[in-house]
Amino acid sequence: MKEEIKETYGSMIKELRIKNGLTQCEVAKALNVTPGYISHVENNRTAMSLRILIFYAKTIGISLDALVGQLEPDYKATAIDNEILNELTGMKDSEKTALLQTIKLWKHVK
Repeated sequence: MKEEIKETYGSMIKELRIKNGLTQCEVAKALNVTPGYISHVENNRTAMSLRILIFYAKTIGISLDALVGQLEPDYKATAIDNEILNELTGMKDSEKTALLQTIKLWKHVK
């Protein structure tokens, strides 16, 4: 992990928790860890394992891909592409057609 990312990792985790209206205790309970562990993560004393990151993403209501995209700037474009694809999966063909037309309009407005 790059140093600048490593230094902001905990604060990003904390920001996401607060943005979702969760306390450290609530997150700890959902992840089956201690509130102290969450504090250590948020203060950059430890990093979450992949297993814990998966559960953390579920707890705050986003995909692991989207979470990693927020934590790792080099992965952000891939995460956004994957999130768009996930949203498209549940759409009807007529909705996809309308969305495609909208995207084409946006590209020409530049």
